[in-house]
Amino acid sequence: MTLTDTTTPTPTSPSAAAPTHRLDPAAHLRPEPMAVAHRHLVAKALAEFSHERLLAPVPDRAGGTYRVTLDGGRVVYRFRARRTALEHWTVDEASLTRDVDGGPAPLDALDLVLELQPLLEIPDALLAVYLEELSSTLASAAYKAHHGGPAVAELLGADLATVERAMTEGHPGFVANNGRIGFGVGEHAAYSPEAAAPVRLVWLAVRRASSHLALGAGVDEDAFYRAELGVATLGRFAAHLRTVGLDPADYRYLPVHPWQWEHRVAITFAADVARRDLVLLGEGDDEYQAQQSIRTLLNRSRPDRDYVKVALAIQNMGFLRGLSPAYMRATPAINDWVAELVAGDPTLVEAGFRVLREHVSIGYTGDVYHRTAQPSAHRKMLAALWRESPVPRVEPGQRLATMASLLHRDAAGDAFVTALVGASGLAPHEWVRRYLHAYLRPLVHCLRAHDLAFMPHGENLILVLDGHAVAGAFMKDIGEEIAVLSDRPLPADVARVRAVVDDDEKALAIFTDVFDGFFRHLAAILDADGVLPEAEFWALVGECVDRHAADHPGLTSGVDLRAPRFAHSCLNRLQLRNTLQMVDLTDQSGSLIYAGTLANPIARDVVVAAS
Repeated sequence: MTLTDTTTPTPTSPSAAAPTHRLDPAAHLRPEPMAVAHRHLVAKALAEFSHERLLAPVPDRAGGTYRVTLDGGRVVYRFRARRTALEHWTVDEASLTRDVDGGPAPLDALDLVLELQPLLEIPDALLAVYLEELSSTLASAAYKAHHGGPAVAELLGADLATVERAMTEGHPGFVANNGRIGFGVGEHAAYSPEAAAPVRLVWLAVRRASSHLALGAGVDEDAFYRAELGVATLGRFAAHLRTVGLDPADYRYLPVHPWQWEHRVAITFAADVARRDLVLLGEGDDEYQAQQSIRTLLNRSRPDRDYVKVALAIQNMGFLRGLSPAYMRATPAINDWVAELVAGDPTLVEAGFRVLREHVSIGYTGDVYHRTAQPSAHRKMLAALWRESPVPRVEPGQRLATMASLLHRDAAGDAFVTALVGASGLAPHEWVRRYLHAYLRPLVHCLRAHDLAFMPHGENLILVLDGHAVAGAFMKDIGEEIAVLSDRPLPADVARVRAVVDDDEKALAIFTDVFDGFFRHLAAILDADGVLPEAEFWALVGECVDRHAADHPGLTSGVDLRAPRFAHSCLNRLQLRNTLQMVDLTDQSGSLIYAGTLANPIARDVVVAAS
């Protein structure tokens, strides 16, 4: 499909021949795959709501069976489950049953939310929004169940793009994690990560006087555009501008998602297009693929070229997924500062820890919405940034995989991490020790040595695999999600990332985001698969923390990662409180919701036992 100044991209009309799943984009909306989706989501909801102490399942009979009774005794759920450290529940999906008024009833995740509403306390005005996000999550899960995916054995030799699109679960903690409110069923087939369909970005010329371009260190605007678009495409863009009587020197180039052009730019910014502040140039030549974060796309045609992150005004997981031009103006400078710190620290270099710089950002600010007295989401509709690709940064023979893949199970229930450990030929202890050295040690060091915290969840880390073992890691999403948790001096253009907190809250950067957010899930998989007992996993975590402390006796940080307990920060409670905006981005610390404390599995003299 080629776009001109008078045509618009059609989301359900792809550039290449449509795969079968795009010819019938609603094929997954049938009883069988939807039943699989309901069962999985009910099991996850019972597990995560219990973890966040919204539910309190009680033993039902011997053998690890539990019961949850709701709606005044009318509704009873029964299931087998294993309880492990950090109050983690692994619910056996096959064992899950639901009785209503004394008789068996089908599992239904939407019904479960209504049955739980007295406990969840979702604001009445927002309940329907949460149910809609949950419905979209069900549709996505049914899509994956219907179309299937590669077995984990096939992923052992796969490239990063294949591993990314094979993921069947969104965020491991959030229940409603694939909201995507705004996508139609055809658009889901065209643009969702699970569809993995090729996407061609739509390019706009934006008037220089009404936009800004921020460049990282060593980046030249003209050279950058040549590297990312190529001389022929740039020539085509310039020729089109001249054809409509415009001077290419007055413009720079902004990529937008096809959905964003169709639903936002051509409508919400119609006046800007009409007065030629925004000029439609057509599609680029490269094909991209949506990542798990949905608005970030990797280049399938040229994997060495940058990732592109674009504004996408759909509602997903408690946020409208826009990008703020004003906020991103400092993004390249922040990334340069972090990259220089990381590259200059011997401990981080030795661990193979690197960052992928977001080194170019662009935003359009010439619209009427930037002139209103009250800021709004409409100011986040037209912006983009480019992030370095990890592909040219690995050695021959090394592979890349999203860290989220360590929590992935395929349709047969086989875990990718179990397959990696087996294929590596290493003892499980050694495999985990190498992983912790590449992931946990750098995070602990950044926190204790630099007061620097990342958002290190599975989608934000790309692991470097060598012989199926972890040899390093790339951290991404730097500009939006890092924080310096002290009053240490910072350059003026980096100061916005400062968030001064006490030592206990600093420690939550590891306790909440790593231990509770990722390790409790990983430890449970390794334990359940018989790879590594849970107690031994946490012993290795403690060993990693202690080794870092022993290697850096001069650090004076007051962060104590061996403390007996830590505050239990609850993610689903955030989304349930406000499904439209989970946290105030200007005060993320003050937005958190706690439910008491959790016992630290690496506390001094603690022995962890599975039950």
